[in-house]
Amino acid sequence: QVQLVESGGGVVQAGGSLRLSCAASGRTFSSSAMAWFLQAPGKEREFVARLSWNFGTTSYADSVKGRFTISRDNAENTMYLQMNSLKPEDTAVYYCAANNIATQRYDYWGQGTQVTVSS
Repeated sequence: QVQLVESGGGVVQAGGSLRLSCAASGRTFSSSAMAWFLQAPGKEREFVARLSWNFGTTSYADSVKGRFTISRDNAENTMYLQMNSLKPEDTAVYYCAANNIATQRYDYWGQGTQVTVSS
């Protein structure tokens, strides 16, 4: 099992910035990638960004390219999401997820952290 704990959410004005953190613990060697997802009220959960632990490769949803940056601190087993130029439509609960090498699915999830962007 991999345990994930997010932090860093809050309320910010449009155009502002926030940095989310996701601390991983447990059997982290069973995971090869981590990602951020968001879920806005009344909508389905959607992909935001992904990072490979081994190679550091990243990918982003089109809606956040150029504004969000995913990064990691391997020594601390922590992943970050730097969010700049925030828009009201970025308002959502943001979830950290880790894939399971055995299933190739995101089997491990954090509890989520609320991000609210006011106009």
